Amino acid sequence: MAENRAPVYAEGAPCWVDAELPDVEAGKRFYGELFGWTFEEAFGSSVWARLDGDLVASLAPKTDGRMPTVWTVSFATPDAAALGRRITAAGGQVVMAPFAVADLGVAALATDPDGAVFGLWQAGTHPGFERRYEPGTFVWAELYTRDTAAANAFYGELFHEALFGSGAQPDFGRADVSEVFPAEMPPHFVTHFRVTDLDDTVGAVQRLGGRVQVPPFETSYGHVAVVTDNQGASFAVLRR
Repeated sequence: MAENRAPVYAEGAPCWVDAELPDVEAGKRFYGELFGWTFEEAFGSSVWARLDGDLVASLAPKTDGRMPTVWTVSFATPDAAALGRRITAAGGQVVMAPFAVADLGVAALATDPDGAVFGLWQAGTHPGFERRYEPGTFVWAELYTRDTAAANAFYGELFHEALFGSGAQPDFGRADVSEVFPAEMPPHFVTHFRVTDLDDTVGAVQRLGGRVQVPPFETSYGHVAVVTDNQGASFAVLRR
């Protein structure tokens, strides 16, 4: 890893995103062309994605073909085990108990009461994004849920300071799933990457073998399109 340039992330702040893919080499080609990322070996079989030398994401091979091909957003916490207990007490589930990732940190996987999956990250030597909010990097996480009031209550309790505290500037929103997706779509998080030209980016996604899942639409946080990569992992591109 390069010298750490990441900020210290408060509990509840989205601090990392990773994609689990059937073919990491194909993912490197897709995202390298789309966002200008470069790659290097990381922990195990995963790879770091860098933009101009700064860590922005990671790609990893799926360990089980039955698992979804997906981008996962992780929220920062100083204590993954303690946060896991609070998640369970609030009606969510810990689906992958906290485990050490060498000296990088401690990871866990959880679901909210509606079933949306998200990660937890307790930083060690890897605090999270070294660059965000810029073109080609993470800019927003949107939870599409069947009950936004319940989601606000659940995440507001877990991550109150990050979402609703004094001076909070959250980059995590909640919306009704039927606003964008078919009503039968399960609740889920969508990772958003910032781009400078939405139409050009959507065209590039298609040229690279991806597809448009939801054509461009306006939101309170920018102009967005939801797409999938060349292996089926959904994400969004956002222009502000």
